[in-house]
Amino acid sequence: MWLISFWVFPVISACMWISMLLGMLGTWLAEGSPVYHDSMTDGQTIAYISDVGAERLKPLFIAGSAVTVVFLDLSFLSERWLRHAGQLVRNKGLLDKSCAIGSIFFSIAGALGLILLSIFDTVHYPRLHDGFLVMFIGGYLVSAILVCIEYWRLGYSYRPHHRVLLVSFWVKVAFIVIELALAIAFGVLDQYGTTSKQLNTAAVLEWVIALIFTFYVLSFVIDLLPSVRTRNHVPQGEKRFSMTSRENGESLEAPAYTGQHF
Repeated sequence: MWLISFWVFPVISACMWISMLLGMLGTWLAEGSPVYHDSMTDGQTIAYISDVGAERLKPLFIAGSAVTVVFLDLSFLSERWLRHAGQLVRNKGLLDKSCAIGSIFFSIAGALGLILLSIFDTVHYPRLHDGFLVMFIGGYLVSAILVCIEYWRLGYSYRPHHRVLLVSFWVKVAFIVIELALAIAFGVLDQYGTTSKQLNTAAVLEWVIALIFTFYVLSFVIDLLPSVRTRNHVPQGEKRFSMTSRENGESLEAPAYTGQHF
């Protein structure tokens, strides 16, 4: 019996991410919204996350980014393991497994992108910083698309017993659509903006994109929570096995699951 399980990984990740963002934004506002002449463009009065992270809060930016992506990627790995072990419903075919493995690969790429962009700041390494920013956003967007494909397949295969899969699917689809639209708008304004209004809008969009990322991270709680074992709850995969056994007339005395727990 346990209540604290793998679902704590995305919670820790989201809490670290939102705390870091609010800490950086709050510090910038408390200091009187300074203009960082080394990194901010002429006419820009709202700082990008990277502008704040390139100054004295750089250690917070690096540490917060690293903790966030480490625990987020642990969520991806945990989800794959739990499906393999049967504590969550299993993947049904090669496409499902390939999407799951691909999502882990691209999430690791996105994680490396965020860690490296926080290290190679926009003041001293502007080109590297921009490249790692694309790597971070692109990695997690592709990863999210692959997760959606996997969950759509799982939701279709196990309907109507595990509707939580489709709930998680639609949450992640909403994240992809919103973040992609905002990322395109941010990229256009950041690269081609010439007026102070356009540059400041780009900065606001970057903060909004980062804040929305928090909800994507928390969506993995929906995925991992069904694996929790309590006195009155059977993990998702075991429940499916038990229902199938009952339909086939097998003894309910038999153990519903013989896999490995930890």
